[in-house]
Amino acid sequence: MSYPRKGAKQISELANGLIDPVLAKRAGINTALLGSWDEIAGEDFADCTRPEKIAWARGGGDDGSFRPGVLTIACEGARALFLTHAQGELIQRINSFFGFSAVHQIRIVQKPVSQAHKRSRTPTPLKGAAAQRLEEMMEGIDNEKLREAVKRLGTAVLGKKGR
Repeated sequence: MSYPRKGAKQISELANGLIDPVLAKRAGINTALLGSWDEIAGEDFADCTRPEKIAWARGGGDDGSFRPGVLTIACEGARALFLTHAQGELIQRINSFFGFSAVHQIRIVQKPVSQAHKRSRTPTPLKGAAAQRLEEMMEGIDNEKLREAVKRLGTAVLGKKGR
């Protein structure tokens, strides 16, 4: 009789357990491939590419053996041409990741690849009338920590109006 594992589980383990079957059914890929894509694609293509799906061959070979699939990769703009030239190396990296010959061809689709843009946590300092207005608003605040917090908030709020 097996007992459930005691202790806490990481949310990523639970999420991967839920997401992997859906990804496998719909796209033929898993979260491990998506999570490791930056290392697989290398610094030249990590920021402009994203694996979309693997189309696995149906039925296998004549002798019932496994046949590798076709990986569809989304690539931005003109970088697709450079990716076409690096296809052989990328196929080798992907197959090394899987540990067997999983992919024999890459299909490149040109489309935007959304990347999370890193925003600066500190807003740009205010200048001119906006800075003067913020100082006037903070005149009655004596507590230094509260004053700094209000200044950060005011800078963020008043700075957005100028955009």
